[in-house]
Amino acid sequence: MNSVTKSGTQTSNNRNPGDNRLLIELGDRVRVLRERRGITRKALSLATGVSQRHLANLEYGEGNVSVLVLDQVAVALRCSLGELIGDFTTRSPEWLLLQSRLQNQDEATLRRIRIAVDEMLDSNECDYPGSGRIALIGLRGAGKSTLGEMLAQHLGCKFIELSRNIEKLAGCTIGEIQDLYGTDAFRRYQHRALMDVIEHDPDAVIAVPGGLVSDRSTFDLLLSSCRTVWLQAKPEDQRVSR
Repeated sequence: MNSVTKSGTQTSNNRNPGDNRLLIELGDRVRVLRERRGITRKALSLATGVSQRHLANLEYGEGNVSVLVLDQVAVALRCSLGELIGDFTTRSPEWLLLQSRLQNQDEATLRRIRIAVDEMLDSNECDYPGSGRIALIGLRGAGKSTLGEMLAQHLGCKFIELSRNIEKLAGCTIGEIQDLYGTDAFRRYQHRALMDVIEHDPDAVIAVPGGLVSDRSTFDLLLSSCRTVWLQAKPEDQRVSR
């Protein structure tokens, strides 16, 4: 049976025993961060609009607390919500410094940093996971299919047109996927097709649809599992079938 306190905190007589540990640990982190910032509970109450009683319940690990309240507390304590909840990347000062340095960087800068970190961590290895796959990306007409077939033949490995795999998976053409089911469905098929290639083809040259780079999760998967080459061509050199 659930009940709600005057402060808006929900409690339960049938709470899982593990909940107490989680709430106590959460309360301890809130209290430590508040004291580290030199903020009294009254000042925190004024800054967040949350009652002192509710904040006391939070710090003592009593009752429950909403995500919205936690977000207000995190803002007032100048920390991330993850730091309050206990994300492992917030437990080390070095992790926190890295996060503060990276959080406002653009995608291009983050990618350069990731590549530099990969090279540093793999400095004693001759290669990295997924290096047997080479993915060719670029706009339509950049030559992915033509160059991909030539490269695969030269390397003696399989050539894969990811678009064909997507169509085989869906049982219809890419145009029909878009028309019948929409962009979100196409992206799901695209992600599944790439996952299948990663699972079954450790050595291959892959021609990737140009729009894949706009799907962040699938693009991240591609970057982490393949050597990726971005092909560029001048407009007069592009060959696009009508």
